[in-house]
Amino acid sequence: MQKLPTIGIIGGGQLGKMFIENASKMAIPITILDKDKNCPAHPIAKKHIVGSITDADAIQQLADSCDVLTWEIEHIHVDKLIDLQQQGKTIIPNPHVLKIIQDKGKQKQFYQDNNIPTSPFFNVKNRIEAIEKLKQSSFKKVAIKSCTGGYDGKGVFIAMVNDILENQTHIPFDGELMIEEFVECKKELAVLVARDQHGNNAVYPCIEMEFTDSNLVSFLISPANIEQHIEQQAQQIALQCADAFNSAGLFAVEFFLSLKDELCVNEIAPRPHNSAHHTIEGFYASQYEQLLRILLDKPLASTAMLQPCAMVNIVGDKIGKYQLKYMKELMQLEGVYIHLYGKEESKPNRKLGHVTIVNEDRNKVIQLAEKVRTLTAIELID
Repeated sequence: MQKLPTIGIIGGGQLGKMFIENASKMAIPITILDKDKNCPAHPIAKKHIVGSITDADAIQQLADSCDVLTWEIEHIHVDKLIDLQQQGKTIIPNPHVLKIIQDKGKQKQFYQDNNIPTSPFFNVKNRIEAIEKLKQSSFKKVAIKSCTGGYDGKGVFIAMVNDILENQTHIPFDGELMIEEFVECKKELAVLVARDQHGNNAVYPCIEMEFTDSNLVSFLISPANIEQHIEQQAQQIALQCADAFNSAGLFAVEFFLSLKDELCVNEIAPRPHNSAHHTIEGFYASQYEQLLRILLDKPLASTAMLQPCAMVNIVGDKIGKYQLKYMKELMQLEGVYIHLYGKEESKPNRKLGHVTIVNEDRNKVIQLAEKVRTLTAIELID
């Protein structure tokens, strides 16, 4: 039997867990690095190095134990990864991608430099400079993002410019900021691109997303209800993004579709993403299958959809140990697949799991998803 490369993942959250579940079908052992002894991926990882994902020594230990490194979260020690790559370690995606993605200001500049459509923006060093630049801008409404440290909607502030200038509202964070013109949009979309180690791409169909007030994906459906030319344009832009990064890996490209039917890129995640969990049951090959093939340097799989599908996130709203309140009712629904991440405690806005809904009829998928959304509440337990 051919010996396959050993794989290490920086991070042991739900993305790592679902990746390992897929890798286990081929009996491929996975080592993880995570400071939480009870992280979601711990029970099924071959080996768990307990340490911080920002600790250079811990990352070195992980690198010493495997052939290929990847990550499931962006907030890691990128300079250590660059050092390891220069020493010959295979790291996917390329750490230079992470260097761009970790800073929202650099990320927006990357789009502009590569002629990738995105909203007008400017970068500032602090709140004081932000106020001065806003006085000079023509923006009426803005999204202000902390350049570093933001995740799952954190570090994002939306406000009217006049309210900021007239001291009716206050920018809640300081330091380097990226300020972009707010896009009034009719839909938020996403396209996932898988790119192998030889520059070959495979692109998934466009999906349509809804978000919570705290900017977390609450619901998505595939295929998106958009015109064919918009679907094609979104896929083409997503491929343009992957080509611009010039790296193997997964690239989840999030879009705004404006009221004028214009697409602009919001953000890109160079890893498995919440906007593609539905591929596990709804497609011939999931995002995790694609990533595994990329890391093993094997051919990419089909990105064809098996049948229309949707995903509903299970998000915490309480603090404490919990259980899914309507587990029995969910399990009685045909075409419904429950994924619980194994997190010990619920916290407000913490992703605890998701539910995928599949049916050959897209309208029935929507109906079922609406039913599922009424059944994803959690309850605290002793």
